[in-house]
Amino acid sequence: MLSAGIRGIMLLFVVAIAAALSGCATYRPAPEVFHEATIQPYRLDSGDRLRITVFEQQNLSNTYTVDQAGYIAFPLVGQVAARGTTVPQLEGAIARKLKQGYLRDPDVTVEIDRYRSIFVMGEVGQPGQYSYVPGMTVMNAIAASGGFSTRANQRDVDVTRNVNGNIMTGRVPITDPILGGDTIYVRERLF
Repeated sequence: MLSAGIRGIMLLFVVAIAAALSGCATYRPAPEVFHEATIQPYRLDSGDRLRITVFEQQNLSNTYTVDQAGYIAFPLVGQVAARGTTVPQLEGAIARKLKQGYLRDPDVTVEIDRYRSIFVMGEVGQPGQYSYVPGMTVMNAIAASGGFSTRANQRDVDVTRNVNGNIMTGRVPITDPILGGDTIYVRERLF
């Protein structure tokens, strides 16, 4: 028969293990909409730098950055909402605004000059902010940040992403594609 003291210690041990394991379950595998975002057209957001060309309008053609509020300041028409739009949608929005009293038939082209950054944190060589390149995977981002540390969980990571205006975090394998603006967290392995 175990003494009351040993039973109490064993009970505390079991409770501590249960609490530790429940902490492991805070992040679930990423929902389907999380993965679908990687195959949808790229959505503009703060930090994207755009090269906008208006045919035969040298004074309007320039490089513009989407500001923190999600707008670009475009000559003649002022603020143009860019957050959440695709490149063709933004082209149409600028052309419509220019058509309202400025140009008869504006031909607007928008190209992404520089994508917004990604962030890599946790058990990597050099956590920080890195440039995003289309087609980038979690593994590419980890390589850019100096690779895994000796204590890193090298099987899967937690990625935080803005999906349709909702911030979501999901656990994904290191072969998954990422998007500009994603935050990647490499956890420490348990054993």
